[in-house]
Amino acid sequence: MQTGVVKWFNNAKGYGFILTDIENKDVFAHYSAVEMDGYRTLKAGQCVAFQAVDGPKGLHAASITILAEAPDISGESKDAAISSNAEPSKEANYNANKEAEAAI
Repeated sequence: MQTGVVKWFNNAKGYGFILTDIENKDVFAHYSAVEMDGYRTLKAGQCVAFQAVDGPKGLHAASITILAEAPDISGESKDAAISSNAEPSKEANYNANKEAEAAI
């Protein structure tokens, strides 16, 4: 099992990316791989454990379990909170969408 931190996750589309702790690589994460009851989702900053499996376009996370919740940013300034929770740029979203479509 590997560990990492959720880089970002789009609830509406059901996917995002995890940044691995050891190799510092992005791993594709799909909601169907999240092991939890109820609504399966991840939040940016959560520490997770997962199995990395090879997919047609790179690594995919399987058997994702949440180890720790995302840090509380309520003590930070408004600007810092906004930047840390910001969605990826349109270009990053476009590239991630293309990568996700190719992976599925």
